Amino acid sequence: MGDVVLPRRMFLWCMAVIYLNAFVSLYVQLPGLYGNEGLLPARQMMRYSGKPLGEQLLSSPTLLWLGPHLGLDTHTAMEFLCLLGAALSLGAVLVGALRDSVVFFCLWFLYLSMYQVGQVFLYFQWDNLLLETGFLCILVAPMTLTRGSRGVREHDRITFWLVRWLLFRLMFASGIVKLTSRCPTWWGLTAMTYHYETQCIPTPLAWFSHQLPVWWQKLSVVGAFAIEIAVPLLFFSPLRRLRLFAFYSQVLLQLLIILSGNYNFFNLLTMTLCLSLLDDRHVRFWLRSGEHKEERKESKLWSWLCYISELIILSLLIFGTIKCFNLNVDTTMKAISSKIAFTFHHFEQFLKGVIFPCVWLGVLSLIWEMLSAMYRCACVSGFLRKFWSTLQWTMFAAAAAAMFTISLVPFTYIQYDANAKLWPGARQAYSLVDRYQLVNSYGLFRRMTGVGGRPEVVIEGSHDGVTWTEIDFMYKPGNVSAPPPVVTPHQPRLDWQMWFAALGSHTQAPWFTSLVYRLLQGKTDVIRLVQTDITRYPFHQQPPAYLRAHRYKYWFTQPKEDGSYPQRWWRRIYSEEFYPTVHLGHPFLESMLEQHGLKDKSAPRPKPKSAVARAVRWVRAQVTGIPAPVLIWTLIGCSATLCLLLALPRRQKLSKDISDQKDPLTDDATRTEEEDVDEDEKEEDYEGQEDVWEGENTDEKNEEDVTSDKINEGTEVKKEQ
Repeated sequence: MGDVVLPRRMFLWCMAVIYLNAFVSLYVQLPGLYGNEGLLPARQMMRYSGKPLGEQLLSSPTLLWLGPHLGLDTHTAMEFLCLLGAALSLGAVLVGALRDSVVFFCLWFLYLSMYQVGQVFLYFQWDNLLLETGFLCILVAPMTLTRGSRGVREHDRITFWLVRWLLFRLMFASGIVKLTSRCPTWWGLTAMTYHYETQCIPTPLAWFSHQLPVWWQKLSVVGAFAIEIAVPLLFFSPLRRLRLFAFYSQVLLQLLIILSGNYNFFNLLTMTLCLSLLDDRHVRFWLRSGEHKEERKESKLWSWLCYISELIILSLLIFGTIKCFNLNVDTTMKAISSKIAFTFHHFEQFLKGVIFPCVWLGVLSLIWEMLSAMYRCACVSGFLRKFWSTLQWTMFAAAAAAMFTISLVPFTYIQYDANAKLWPGARQAYSLVDRYQLVNSYGLFRRMTGVGGRPEVVIEGSHDGVTWTEIDFMYKPGNVSAPPPVVTPHQPRLDWQMWFAALGSHTQAPWFTSLVYRLLQGKTDVIRLVQTDITRYPFHQQPPAYLRAHRYKYWFTQPKEDGSYPQRWWRRIYSEEFYPTVHLGHPFLESMLEQHGLKDKSAPRPKPKSAVARAVRWVRAQVTGIPAPVLIWTLIGCSATLCLLLALPRRQKLSKDISDQKDPLTDDATRTEEEDVDEDEKEEDYEGQEDVWEGENTDEKNEEDVTSDKINEGTEVKKEQ
């Protein structure tokens, strides 16, 4: 694998953008979710026992313990930490020097602090994935704030390899659990005929995707299995084009998911992980718009061997997919039929035989990266520099080995026997760091829900108990005439939990009782979770006296017989009562509040009056009423535009310097072939120093020295000629 300087910088820039989105998205919803009058007040999670601060941080690692020292209550401290995280991530987006391991450690710890008190609204797999990826950023990012240089380090490929290993665990496990769950829709390849209308928050394109023929939906499931189970094995291939094939396969899958569903920053984060499959050569190919001339130092025999090996592997992949899913072309129906050609027992045997080979594949790949980095350390000139590089290699190689070892515990959860055979020391190490979310288990869409119709909870309110009005949410389906929204990368966490609540009874979602209680009280912060524009809430002038909730079954509508589109997006039928009719003081409501510990018996506390608290409240007043997707996209769009504007003058300067190095008196027609090759290589090396994602006009000190040396050498050669 080639150098990974540019993909690593792209990865860190994208992670800064994702952190920015995550903090802003959560910040907008904090008062309604965790405020003192929110659904699940965070102060109930903070039990101040009088222990020293160090012991409190060890028992529950969250910076919210510092709130009283800053004169802040728990809710205000959460807002302050979110604002601090958003400011740090915004700075990292704009300023390359802030994409530093210290800054990423702060971002990781800030989000972990939110996670520790987030309860059910922060217990999503993408929150775990962000924390794990964020911790890897600490190892991947340079230490610019303390060392003052962003030069290439010899061990960078070792730490960046951990990102690739995380991507492998995420995708491979997501494909495996679909089959180990024994869900009949996945085994019957019919999951996609239900997925588009039953996912949490579909997009308008999901309606059109749902209308595709059944044979195409089955073929989509086959493609998903191939991309999630077979293709990840190519992540560790020594053949570059196979890794690029795996990269584009994964990105294609994530783009299709983004187009049909609102999964906040999860798919963007997954595509960011895919950058670990790239190298500098391919990124430069993107930047040069196809004009980049690749170096071809390998022999023709080796090139042909690589081509043949790649063709054989891709052919085996296609052949295996055809055989495993019994793909056949039906010329009469103009369709492709598909059916799983193996049993669950066969799959279990396959899984038992493939888990440990995957582990050993990871071990060999990591060892290769370590040995390659060791060789680069040995090639460093100067005793002190060589000693410092070797010391760094030792530290980061040990950290990578430790991270890989503890990651095997959640990875082997997908197969019981493999997990039981794992080294006990790995499980002990994993238990020590489990509270920090350093490594996690994954497996998305394990079972397909809503096969008999999408269950949806509809809340109704009334002033007199006779006339009832439905309370529509901004994002989740409710009004059958309202089109599905597009909210990516924002995650409306209440809407997501409403989807989970509809799958069971209200007793399995204690927070729902709190939602009913707060709506009866008319709490504005909670109402803004339902409708950002308060005037669109049907009871904004006076809280309802009565509330109830019913469960409906929803389906997408079908096109009309003449091919025209219907006026409504959804159709629904009544299913059952979800929550009985209650009012403030109702015995059932009071008993549920007491049962789940949702009744706050403490006296109201005055608002903190410190300078930090006043500043936090002022920021809140400025953003109140702004839709979260608008706020997020405005910040991301302005930041990306500013980064591009800052990069343009530098790119023009580099192009001008390159053109100045060329001898205008030399005729191109009289140049020898060797001179042309040398010139191309010099331009290639020089332009390789470009960094669109740095966001500033300073370059790495080490890279400047190397570049200037090469330019001076080229100038001296021309003078001698």
